Amino acid sequence: MDLLREKILFLTSTPLYAILIGLEMGLSAWHHRKLYSTKGTLVNFYLMFLNFGLDVLLRGFVLVFLGWFYLNYKLVSIDNVWMYWIALLFAEDFIFYWLHRVDHYCRVFWAVHVTHHSSEEFNLTVGFRSSVFQPLYRFVWFIPLPLLGFRSEDIMLMYAATQIYGIIIHTQTVGKLGPLEWIFSTPSHHRVHHASNIPYLDKNMGMVFIFWDRLFGTFAEEKETVKYGLTKNLEQPYHPANVVFHEWKEIANDVAKPISWKAKLMYLFGPPGWSHDGSRKTSNQLRKELLDK
Repeated sequence: MDLLREKILFLTSTPLYAILIGLEMGLSAWHHRKLYSTKGTLVNFYLMFLNFGLDVLLRGFVLVFLGWFYLNYKLVSIDNVWMYWIALLFAEDFIFYWLHRVDHYCRVFWAVHVTHHSSEEFNLTVGFRSSVFQPLYRFVWFIPLPLLGFRSEDIMLMYAATQIYGIIIHTQTVGKLGPLEWIFSTPSHHRVHHASNIPYLDKNMGMVFIFWDRLFGTFAEEKETVKYGLTKNLEQPYHPANVVFHEWKEIANDVAKPISWKAKLMYLFGPPGWSHDGSRKTSNQLRKELLDK
């Protein structure tokens, strides 16, 4: 049954993606917006296939791992089928918010997640520009879900379903959506998330719901024109190895410096942009400098 549901999800989402991407490409050409480039699109799908391959390799282990917690340590049961799926949606999105937030505030995890942000374009195919190595640790964050009575196969199905929503909000062709902006992550919110504008850095982390960001202080409204990419963009943005490993190389260079062990650990586990000599700035430091001007 669960494999059938996943197959149905895949068979319905694939043509949806094709239609939406085709429409966006058509609108881009019609309005001369140049939202797509061939090299950028190819890199996006290259990263998707790397992530997907790793995900498939680990899938059996993840199902057994989370299933073990469900069978041995389940604390509660939700018998009503509607309540079960609604609760799973909210619980999983809440956990994703914190996973996503750690990806932005701890450099070793940022080194994984940065691949998703390194594109200077923003279109629907950027939604497929995956954090390649995230499947290696993402499942650990899901441990609370089987404890709360959610089956491992349902956890994976819900994650796949919310990923569909997370992909289709990567677009510049949809404006603000009125009252929905208060509840859901929208294209407007996610444009902010992918911005390199200093006020927008590390904002709007929610996958489906935006009220997590409003509650925990990471929300920013789209006001100024968005500049996509990183605060320092890649010199080789289309190189297949560089796009995956560039931040790891930077970390290795920083750790190799003749500095204290505390500073070395900060280069690993501190926020991206932290530097022992102030030569680089974190997002919070950049925002403070901007406010002080």
